[in-house]
Amino acid sequence: MNNADLGKFSGTVKGLDAAAIDALNRRLLKRRAFREAVSGYLFVAPATIILLAFFFLPTLYAFVVSFYRWDFMNPVKTWVGLGNYISLLTSGEFWHVMWVTVYYMIGSIPFAMFFALILALCINEKLKFLAFFRTATFAPVVASIVAMSAVWLWMYDPINGLLNYFLKIVGLAPLRWLTDTQLAMPSLILFDIWKHTGYDMIIYLAGIQSIPDSYYEAAKIDGANAWQRFWKITWPLLGPTTLFILIISVIQRFQVFSMVHTMTHGGPVDATNVIVFYLYEKAFINFEMGYAFAIAYILFAIIFLITVIQWKVGAKKVHYGRS
Repeated sequence: MNNADLGKFSGTVKGLDAAAIDALNRRLLKRRAFREAVSGYLFVAPATIILLAFFFLPTLYAFVVSFYRWDFMNPVKTWVGLGNYISLLTSGEFWHVMWVTVYYMIGSIPFAMFFALILALCINEKLKFLAFFRTATFAPVVASIVAMSAVWLWMYDPINGLLNYFLKIVGLAPLRWLTDTQLAMPSLILFDIWKHTGYDMIIYLAGIQSIPDSYYEAAKIDGANAWQRFWKITWPLLGPTTLFILIISVIQRFQVFSMVHTMTHGGPVDATNVIVFYLYEKAFINFEMGYAFAIAYILFAIIFLITVIQWKVGAKKVHYGRS
């Protein structure tokens, strides 16, 4: 009921005192607010039901199953309490997988961020062929990870691969890129850097373009050269952007799966067996669902803990431009 309706209704209750009319109006407003609230809840109900059915309830069920031994093919579940978690944390295989994952992160994140920053600085300078350069840099981000993995798998082929073809041209011996235990992970890291640099570049570019030009103009007047302007202005003011990219990159690298599944299947000799692929093996190859769900929750705890540490430590060293 709108204000006009309230006015009409008030006109029909002549003789009532002002207090009674005011109380009646409050009741009508409460009814209208209630109807609007119900309408709002009905609008969000479908999305809420979908989240409950396909996210929250499965997540809760996975947490419960992590306390059972269940082979997925057998409906009978055996209660083991914290047994899956204890077995996991005391397993040498798990810690090897964690080390491989950390090695992958250390090898890919710093280089991807470095190249992304360089590319963002170049694009911000309005170079020639800017549109083509920006598109070529960002194209790997939007391309299918499985399709690009297949392309790089061909490039790494020890017999007909493009990389070994160039090595032969310069007189070097061909390499077994994905079948050598020493080269397999660096090969995946190289692909990862190529894949994620464009995404980081776009975020860095947005951060650079948000810095006021007046800062650089004042620095030029004071005689600061290009390096001094970058080191004293650009880099400190990119602190929040760098922290954001770092946190997102760590989460992404912990969750890498498609590339490993397509290119190496965790081999050779578990040299590229990262944590999510290890979880996949336990769940859908060995059918150890309780153990796999325990891995998932340990992974969640690790990502959450690292994110909090990054945020707390990084926030103390990041300049947000507040006075």
